[in-house]
Amino acid sequence: MSLFTDLDLRKTAMKWLVASLITLSVSAIGMVELFGERFVITGLFTMAQILFLGPTAVFAYRAVQETPQAKQWLGMLKALLIGLGVGLAMVALVWLAQNMDVRSVFINVSPKLINILTFSGSSSLTLLLALTGAGLAGGALALMPANLRTALLAGGGLTVLIGLLSEILSERLRALFSSQLSSAIFASKALQLVPAIVLFVLITAFVYLRSIGRIKPVGIRLPAGRESLVRTALISGLLLVLPMLLGSYLTEVTNNIGLFFLMGLGLNIVVGLAGLLDLGYVAFFAIGAYTMAALTSTGSLGLAGLSFWVALPICVAVAATAGFILGMPVLRMRGDYLAIVTLGFGEIIRILALSDLMKPYIGGAQGILNIPKPMVGELALIRPEHMYYVILIGVAVAMFMSIRVRESQIGRRWMAMREDEDVAEAMGINLVSTKLLAFTIGAGFSGLAGAIFASKLGSIFPHSFNLLISINVLSLIIVGGLGSIPGTLAGAIILVGLPELLREFAEFRWLAYGVLLVVMMLNRPEGFIPSETIRRELHSGDEAEQAG
Repeated sequence: MSLFTDLDLRKTAMKWLVASLITLSVSAIGMVELFGERFVITGLFTMAQILFLGPTAVFAYRAVQETPQAKQWLGMLKALLIGLGVGLAMVALVWLAQNMDVRSVFINVSPKLINILTFSGSSSLTLLLALTGAGLAGGALALMPANLRTALLAGGGLTVLIGLLSEILSERLRALFSSQLSSAIFASKALQLVPAIVLFVLITAFVYLRSIGRIKPVGIRLPAGRESLVRTALISGLLLVLPMLLGSYLTEVTNNIGLFFLMGLGLNIVVGLAGLLDLGYVAFFAIGAYTMAALTSTGSLGLAGLSFWVALPICVAVAATAGFILGMPVLRMRGDYLAIVTLGFGEIIRILALSDLMKPYIGGAQGILNIPKPMVGELALIRPEHMYYVILIGVAVAMFMSIRVRESQIGRRWMAMREDEDVAEAMGINLVSTKLLAFTIGAGFSGLAGAIFASKLGSIFPHSFNLLISINVLSLIIVGGLGSIPGTLAGAIILVGLPELLREFAEFRWLAYGVLLVVMMLNRPEGFIPSETIRRELHSGDEAEQAG
């Protein structure tokens, strides 16, 4: 009876159930079959195997972590049971697919899927042993010292990521060095086995040795205050030469990341600092884009024929004014009510752009065409490498303003208002001006991004400004970390950059978004790189419980 009590069968069974459901789901919806031929390491393992073995290892790892140190053998028993249980569930799926017509309901449970699950037609016993082994491997990882575990995860994670990006990386190696070097490291859109092993060992060894103090950063002693200046100069130099290293495609991806980062900086002020949930943020993006189009287009809908540089501050001013106007009727709203009203505002702008009423002015569904590219002297900034510098300037200005505003008196007012509006008002903070300023600055950043977006594309259409843009921007600041500028950049890279690079995942992009948000809210609600203030807020209850 004591063994069953120590095992905590209810929690163990719950982990087994969730791991089984995830593994069955990724198989039944077609993800495993889709990635069945997508090798990460040539001839060794595919992305499909990571998908159906990974959940078992993760939940076994969690089970062992929750077991007291004095009973490590009990944790490994839990890991064994989870792996064995998931294995039996998958064996049952294979048996059903082989003996019954399940494709009438689950069309993706195909012979190809069964071939992948059974490792190219081996018996179901192979599948059972593989999943049991995944459970034991996850449990063993949890028992390792923290620095060794971190090193192994870093080595494995980066090796897998490089394998997934092998097609892009091999192309850059060919362009920058030679095709022989590229062929020696990559083959058939995957890492070669020997380079993968070398890469894993080097990354793991570096992270581990640095964690135990065997490798120390070598630096030059600088006078006080000069270190940050040198760091800024080095980062600036790298950013200036980045398009030369990346090439056209990766620079285009970087440009998209930059535009969403620019919008994220604005929404981070509104939501992250001021605590005003805005779901209609795309409206200001659209206003900036349409203003740029109307002022610069050489087509029939062009109004003034201005240059990009003259029109840009006007676009920012128009978007900021729209933010101010939106803020006025919602001053007394907060939380869900504010979210619904701003959502309505965003939809109003989109519907107006589509309507026949505005068609003579902004083109309706046909949009506005013939938007010229920015000009620097006689040079038209047509290529992605050219637009990169325009976006970089916009991001640099927005970052500078964000940092200065956050550290100013108004930034502290926003944070006080986010904590408790009633208390902030009682302390003498003018909520009207504070809210309006947040809406205005946030809208200005979004308008800046929209103006650059319009010039970058050369034409704009109403369908480019739907609700999903607002959801994307809100998601990236949540995933990256509310109130954090590095977190906003991390969120943009994860939610905008990675899907562009991993095009195989395009079919399951929104599923991945949902899963990532759920996992983040359950395990790391403060985001990947949170601001210290918000991290303390979210974990204050946990710290109080530990102190008690």
